[in-house]
Amino acid sequence: MNFKLKKNAKILVFSTEKISDPAIDMAGLLKLHYPPTVYTITIPCSSGIKPAWILHAYEKGFDGVFIAADGTDCIFGESCTEKTGKVVSMTHELMKSKEIDTARLRMAALCSVCSEAFVKHIRSFNEYLLKTLHSDS
Repeated sequence: MNFKLKKNAKILVFSTEKISDPAIDMAGLLKLHYPPTVYTITIPCSSGIKPAWILHAYEKGFDGVFIAADGTDCIFGESCTEKTGKVVSMTHELMKSKEIDTARLRMAALCSVCSEAFVKHIRSFNEYLLKTLHSDS
């Protein structure tokens, strides 16, 4: 695949239904623009993400995966951020073993009104991925 032809990276976002989903929805309502090649999957809690899901996304052609974590606002417990961090660490180890750049996985805690922060994270991630993909081709 010739990455130089890409205008936007294909990014999969794992978003939580009670916390980060409302922020992402609000970004659309406010017409805050981010790449149209961002796809979201809604989950109950970010700590429930499986490393295999993330690796599967790369196998299916996603350039990056972004976890919109609940942070301390998680309705399932205060240790959500810690547990999600462990998922990211485990996934990084698997990514290294498969020679996948670990920077292609990002996580940030987003609150339900953090639309601008979400857009900023995604734009920055998109730019990073495009720069990285250009240098690798």
